Amino acid sequence: MKYIYDLHKTMLRQNLILVYEGEFTQEVTKSVLAMAERNMDSFGEDSSVKRKVFNVMVECLQNICKHAESFDVETYGKNNAIFMIGKYDEAYVITSGNAMPNEKVPSISRKLEEINLLDKEGLKELYKSIIKGSDGLSPKGGAGLGFVDMARKSGQKLRFDFEPIDEHLTFFSLKLTISRVKGAGGD
Repeated sequence: MKYIYDLHKTMLRQNLILVYEGEFTQEVTKSVLAMAERNMDSFGEDSSVKRKVFNVMVECLQNICKHAESFDVETYGKNNAIFMIGKYDEAYVITSGNAMPNEKVPSISRKLEEINLLDKEGLKELYKSIIKGSDGLSPKGGAGLGFVDMARKSGQKLRFDFEPIDEHLTFFSLKLTISRVKGAGGD
């Protein structure tokens, strides 16, 4: 049972206020959002910070749910994912991770790199372009609008990583930072 204590110490060291690992459904997403909102309310968090954190959380959770449907669970097994929020003096850190088909990695990586090259005005223009449908993305958004919105709301570069699992799947990790300092970053 020492692993429970070790996990608890790790969570405290990493300032994690919420961790969920498992299958993501709409019901789970609603529960995670409600728990995070209650946590931020209990901290007396500023409403503009809560809005940004909530917006980024929704986009992360929607990405997890969307990618969970993008590969054959019968063939590759259950698509468990992880979602975490850390609270620090100056920022919230939102981290998510989920398996995805290997063939999607190059296009998602390319889109994330393109987003990270843009400044605030460039992100705004890309966002408008996607909304108008002139960006060439699929009707579902295809790893575009949500990532752009997260970059805009956080005011930070998107940190991401792809870790191969096997010949079919890769584990995609995404990390975003939302400042708690008034007037810092994000729309």
